[in-house]
Amino acid sequence: MCGRPHWGLYGAAGLLLIRQQTEAAEVLLQLRAGWTHGGGTWALPGGALDSHEDPVTAAAREAWEEAGVDPKALDVKGIYTDDHGNWRYDTVIAHCNGEVNAFEANAESEELRWVSVHSVTDYDLHPGLAASWGDILPHVLSTLA
Repeated sequence: MCGRPHWGLYGAAGLLLIRQQTEAAEVLLQLRAGWTHGGGTWALPGGALDSHEDPVTAAAREAWEEAGVDPKALDVKGIYTDDHGNWRYDTVIAHCNGEVNAFEANAESEELRWVSVHSVTDYDLHPGLAASWGDILPHVLSTLA
């Protein structure tokens, strides 16, 4: 156990969505609403898994609920797992199939922004994403090769 608070009895998952229609690959970041866990920081659309969900299903559902991302637009490339012993957060790495018209689909998102993969750390990241970005980035870059 890591001693940090966790939300989601069955773990949690987020969608790291990559688009390559621009000169440099970009990822979709979400500015979390002030009332949410880690509010006011930039994160990935995501949240708790339901009892019947796998990480890909949960991440796709959360991205739809929070950012209006159509699950049919996802080409899943892999999963990075941040294992905390009794709990885990799965980052589902996916590419866009065509243009994705992401928008603030519910009150958990204050803003959505496409950010160069090399500029992610320029943002005030959610502590969980900040702690794992250095481990996630090589997985992201390997999907671009």
